[in-house]
This record gives sequence, C-alpha cells and structure tokens, in this order.
Amino acid sequence: MTEVAIDELVPHRGTMSWLGRVLEAGEEHLVAEATIGPDHLLLRDGQLSAAAGIEYMAQTVAAWAGAGRRAAGGAPKIGFLLGTRRYTCSRSSFRVGEVLRIRVEHRFQADNGLGQFEASIEINGAEVARASLNVFGPEEPEAFLNGQGL
Repeated sequence: MTEVAIDELVPHRGTMSWLGRVLEAGEEHLVAEATIGPDHLLLRDGQLSAAAGIEYMAQTVAAWAGAGRRAAGGAPKIGFLLGTRRYTCSRSSFRVGEVLRIRVEHRFQADNGLGQFEASIEINGAEVARASLNVFGPEEPEAFLNGQGL
C-alpha cells in the first residue's frame, strides 16, 4: 500500500483522529503509528491514560476497514467498537512524545458486520498492550444510528 492520508481511511476528524500514518497494510492486518502530542484531547499532566490504548486499537481497525473499502473504490464509513476482552497494558499511561506502533489482525467477520480483531501496541519495539476487540460495521451505519436496525 502506498502512503495514504489517514483521513482517506478513517471517518475520524479533528481532535478525534489519533493515528499518524499507516506503516503496513494487508488483507488481514494493518500496522499504524501514532505520536502522543502535547495537544492530545485526553492528555492530563503530560500523560495519557493507558485506557486510551483501546481507542488507538479501534482506530487502527477502522483504518484496516477503510483500506479495504478504498481498494474497492469506496470511502471510509462509521463502525462501532462493541467491546474489548483481555485488555492488558504493562503501564498506567503513555507520555508526550512517545511513538505507538499499533497492529491489528483480523480474526473473524460475519455477514451481518460483526467482527473480531487481535490488537497490540508497541513502544520502541517492546509490546506494552494487547487486547481482543469486537466491532460492528453495518452496511448502512446511518440507518442503524437512526434506529432502523440491522
């Protein structure tokens, strides 16, 4: 995959767009990079709670889905993080200036849009976080948001 702007892969914008760039993308995985900046929306006293790692993972899943849609000639669309299992992080926070390398591996996709991913975060080559993410990507997310069901 050639260099593509994150905005072309994920629907997140402004302060809610946390990824910096895609390093690698394949049919079943994607690796992204993000630098914790001093203006991060959730930064407190120069630190970002380790719980934010889940959102970094979810946005990397969105980038994977967006890369697939882009390859098929489509635009990114809204998806939903349903939950996470077994989120572990070896630290309590991330700090300004740290570069996160986030990897997601696609494990399962049902016809109704439900999917599962394994995700991890590395800093300086060492894994610091890991989780399983359950996601939902309906064909028509706006209809779903308006209560029109699956």
